[in-house]
Amino acid sequence: MAELVPLSRRELVRKLRRLGFEGPYSGGRHAFMLGREKRAVIPNPHGGDISPAFIREFLKQTEIDAEAWTYA
Repeated sequence: MAELVPLSRRELVRKLRRLGFEGPYSGGRHAFMLGREKRAVIPNPHGGDISPAFIREFLKQTEIDAEAWTYA
């Protein structure tokens, strides 16, 4: 598995767009993005970076390959 590194919410959104997702759209408590017949809930903006553990779980839920994520 490729090494996952912390990243900002902005970079998370950029990578998802490169992988074919659209948005973010406002939702109930969290914004979300649509793509690959999936709805990806993204974290609200905050001061810190998003942890690799969260990214790993996020990739599992959206069924995105870690290699594709790394090169997006």
